[in-house]
Amino acid sequence: MTDVCTVCGLPKDLCVCGTISMEQQVIIIRKELRKWGKATTVIEGIDPKSIELSQLATKLKAKCACGGTAKNGKILLQGDHRDKVKKLLTDEGFPTSNVEVH
Repeated sequence: MTDVCTVCGLPKDLCVCGTISMEQQVIIIRKELRKWGKATTVIEGIDPKSIELSQLATKLKAKCACGGTAKNGKILLQGDHRDKVKKLLTDEGFPTSNVEVH
């Protein structure tokens, strides 16, 4: 017997819950200046219940070759990586129209 998703009722291999949750999120990517004028990329608007923020932060840190963290529902990356992060998030499956760069 195959496993059935508790949310949508479809078999796990046909489950569309992850795709639907990605399409409903509006992600904002912005740059903040921290202490001593250091640039920090802040990614917010990702639902931590549907997507594991620490795993996504690890992927983004590896692709951007920078340090960072995931806490309080936000991902913080050291440096200005706004354009690269937008491309990486769309590659992960988030719709381009829902990813805003400020």
